[in-house]
Order: sequence, then C-alpha cells, then structure tokens
Amino acid sequence: MRIETKYFGEVEVNEAEIITFPQGIPGFQEEKEFILQSFEEGGLFQILQSTANIDPAFVVVDPFLFVQDYEFKLDDATMKQLQIKQKEDVRVLAIVTVKEPLTKSTANLQAPVVMNHSNKYAKQLISLKSNYKTREAIFQQTSTKEEE
Repeated sequence: MRIETKYFGEVEVNEAEIITFPQGIPGFQEEKEFILQSFEEGGLFQILQSTANIDPAFVVVDPFLFVQDYEFKLDDATMKQLQIKQKEDVRVLAIVTVKEPLTKSTANLQAPVVMNHSNKYAKQLISLKSNYKTREAIFQQTSTKEEE
C-alpha cells in the first residue's frame, strides 16, 4: 500500500510492518495504524508515521541509548492488551521534541511507546508515578558541557 508521509513524501508500505495502537495514541485516538521509518541507515532517530494521514508523525528514539538505567513498570492489563508473553517481545521508544541545536532535544520518558514487536501491537504508556519527565534531556553530557 502507498501512503503520504510527513518527511519522505509518498512511500510504499509493507502491510506486515504496520504497528497497531488499538486505543490510538493520547491526543490522537483516531490514529490507530503507524509505521516506523528510519531517517538514515543505522541512525538513532526514527519516525513513527501515521498510515492514514501526514500528521501525526513523531520523531522517536530508543530511550536506552541515552538513559542506560531507564525503567518503567508494565502492568498486567498492558501485557495482556499487547499480548506480551516474554520480555524479548518488548520494544520501547520515546517521543522526541527536536530542538536547535540537536543537543538540546528532549524525550518523553514519562510516557514511553511500548510495542510487542512480534505482533506489532503498541501503546503509549502514561505513568503519573514516574521519576522521569516529559521533556528529559537526551544529550545530557553534551548539553551540560555547552552550558558551562
């Protein structure tokens, strides 16, 4: 199938790669199907692109690349909803707010996108009891050095 994307124009999509958010994404409940697009081969950032519309298209990143001790709790309801049977099924992404310069960009670690990469079901998990913020610095060492 062909879709129109925010960053790459019209692209061909393999339907087996579609990620389904059964309840949509908060603020975009009507958007239930997305694909992941890479900016570049082996790049850190990807785009979580709606298959129905040009927007929303979220820049996302693996939060463990920036916060190695990152953790959150998956409740039983989410495990059941996403049909997660083992931890190897889980993939986690954080939505990024891109800023200039890039080293000032932040990620929402309070509400990660949790995906079962086996069946492509996903959910944005909003945690109100989190040690993380919605705008967590992802380039902490670089950002700190620049501010000194």
